[in-house]
Amino acid sequence: MTSERTQAYGRIVKTLEELGPVKLLAAEQERIRDAADILIFAEGPDDHVIAALDDIRALADHLVESGRWSEERALLLVDDVAAAGPLAPVA
Repeated sequence: MTSERTQAYGRIVKTLEELGPVKLLAAEQERIRDAADILIFAEGPDDHVIAALDDIRALADHLVESGRWSEERALLLVDDVAAAGPLAPVA
């Protein structure tokens, strides 16, 4: 686990604390938590990591399409979840 992954996980937790109760249903919050947990603890890419990322992308699309989140905010969430995992690009 790297510092960058840990920081991304922290941003996800902060997003859930700040926006979760107001902008997300309980089931949506749980989906984000589950995906973040899967990615932060993953050692390498596998089917669970790919499925978690796909689910968060689908959730982000839904949040934007429903008008509940801006596209920018949704993209930040997707980026943070991806950065918490082993597939994060090396800068």
